[in-house]
Amino acid sequence: MIKYMVIEYFKPGKKAAVYERFHREGRFLPKGLHYINSWIELDGNRCFQLMETDNAALFEEWIAHWADLVDFEVVPLEKR
Repeated sequence: MIKYMVIEYFKPGKKAAVYERFHREGRFLPKGLHYINSWIELDGNRCFQLMETDNAALFEEWIAHWADLVDFEVVPLEKR
């Protein structure tokens, strides 16, 4: 499995809507995309999520559920 750091940039004025949707409907993770852990920036405008998968195309499906509220950067990681 490859690990990824996903950086979520909450769109202006959408932070509350992100949390509302998350608490109401969950993460929307497709089968094969695994959440490991997450951290929120001190000001709360960005979220950093560590995830893993063997199929990077699954990120497209997951991001589609959130694209109206969040912009994403998906960074593949390599252990050294």
